[in-house]
Amino acid sequence: MRNFFFLIVLFFLSQWLLKKLRRANERAQQGDAQAGTASAGNAGGTRRARATSGGGNGAAAQGTPQLADPLIRCVQCGVHTPRSESIVVAGERFCCADHARRHASRPSGRDAR
Repeated sequence: MRNFFFLIVLFFLSQWLLKKLRRANERAQQGDAQAGTASAGNAGGTRRARATSGGGNGAAAQGTPQLADPLIRCVQCGVHTPRSESIVVAGERFCCADHARRHASRPSGRDAR
């Protein structure tokens, strides 16, 4: 009987903790989204944005989500890097300039034999 009571208390305690963590995560995301508004010099704008969000799940306050930068595979080593950080040489994508130089200096065609 003690084990059963312990499991019930443990269940409710874990649910309370998860709810608290979700709320903290939502507040942090809203704070990041509103930091751009505050950095523009409109300190009152953050108050208005919070008031207009309606206390929902925060989707209205954030607007459209930003898409992640796609990952590109380096031709030389195979490491995946964000497309914005990759280096393009002769139509091939590399993770760094050193790999681009190594790939360009590699013999090709009949010299590769």
